Amino acid sequence: MYERTAWVSRIEKAWAARPLVWLYGVRRAGKTVLCASLPEAEYFDCELPSVRRALADPEAFLRSVAGKRVVLDEVHRLPDPTELLKIAADHHPDVRIVATGSSTLQASSRFRDTLTGRKAEVWLTPMIARDLEDFGSTDLVRRLGGGGLPPYFLADEPSERDYQEWIDSYWAKDIQELFRVERHASFVRFVELLLVQSGGIFEATRFAAPAEVSRTTITNYLSVLEATRIALVVRPFSTRRSTEIVSAPKVYAFDTGFVRYFRGWTDLRRDDLGVLWEHYVLNELHGMLPTLDVRYWRSTRHHEVDFVISPRGGPPTAIECKWSVDGNEDLVGLRSFRRAYPDGQSFVVAANVQRPFVRGIQAIEVSYVSLSDLIERLGRPSGTDQPTTR
Repeated sequence: MYERTAWVSRIEKAWAARPLVWLYGVRRAGKTVLCASLPEAEYFDCELPSVRRALADPEAFLRSVAGKRVVLDEVHRLPDPTELLKIAADHHPDVRIVATGSSTLQASSRFRDTLTGRKAEVWLTPMIARDLEDFGSTDLVRRLGGGGLPPYFLADEPSERDYQEWIDSYWAKDIQELFRVERHASFVRFVELLLVQSGGIFEATRFAAPAEVSRTTITNYLSVLEATRIALVVRPFSTRRSTEIVSAPKVYAFDTGFVRYFRGWTDLRRDDLGVLWEHYVLNELHGMLPTLDVRYWRSTRHHEVDFVISPRGGPPTAIECKWSVDGNEDLVGLRSFRRAYPDGQSFVVAANVQRPFVRGIQAIEVSYVSLSDLIERLGRPSGTDQPTTR
C-alpha cells in the first residue's frame, strides 16, 4: 500500500481544526485506501449491513469509540447519516471522525444538514505531483495518459471495460443513491460528450440535442457533475468590459485518463500532451491550493489566458500552460490580457522547465516556471494549505 503523505498530512491538519472531517472525491480516487493508512484509525465500511446495524444507535456507538479515531467509509449508505455526524460533532468531540463520500454534503438529498461550522472538508483530487513521488514514479507522460485514479495509473493499460464499469458504478452508486436524476441514457451520454469536449467553453444548447433533453436539464446535469467533482467548472475572469466574455464557463473533466480514453487517443502527440497538461495543472492547483478561485480569461477577439487567479484586492495573476517551451513563444493571449490588466504576475508553466527564467515580451515580464515552482510562487495565504472548514 502506498502512503499518500500529502493527504495524510491534510487530514491530520483537518482534525486539528475540527473533530469531524468530510473527505470527498470521485469514485476510485483512493479515499478508502487513504483512510486505511491513517495511523490508529478504526475503519467502518458503511456498505456492510453489519456495520449499519452497529451504527443504528449513534450514541451507543460513539460511546464505544470514545477517544478514538474513526473512519466511516461511504457514510451516505446509513439511513440517516446526518444524525450520527451531528451527534458526534456536538456531543462527542473526543472522537475524531473522517467520513467519506463522493460529493459535497450540501449537494446531496441524502443529507438533511450540511453540518456548517461542525466539519472540515478535504477534497481528494486525482493524483498530484506529491503522489507521484510517493508512488516512486517520475513518468509524467504515464500520469497524463493513464490518469490520476491510483488503480488506473498503476495498471499497465486500463481497458475499455474499466472505463465503462466506472461510468456504470458512478451512475448506480453516486447518482441514483444521492441525486434525483432520471433518464440514464441521456445522463451518461452527456457525461461522455463532456469528456470528449473537456476544456472547452460550455454551451448547454450544444449538448441538449445529442442527449435528447432540454437545455435546462443539461444545466441541472452539469450541477450534479460539479457537485461530485466529475466536472470542474472554471468561470471567466472579467471586470465587465465590453471586450470580454463575462458569463460562459469552461468545463474540464476530472481526470486526464478519461479525457484520453473518450477522445480516442492512443499514441499521445505533442498537441494531445498540451491538452492533458492543462488539465493536470488545474488538478495540481486544486490539490495543493484548494481555496484558490481559479478562473480563465477570453476576449471577444478570441484571445485567451488559460487560468487567472485574482486575490481580493490584489492584481490578477495570469497563467499559460505549455507542454514544452523554448522561450520564443508568441503568447498573444497573455499580451492581450496584460494590455487590459497591466499589473500582476505572468507565468508560463511548462513540463520541460528545469530552472525558472524570465523573458520580456513587449514590456511584459513573463516568468517561465515548472509546476512545482508555480505552486511555490503562488504561495499559501493564511489557511490555504488547510482544509475548508464549514
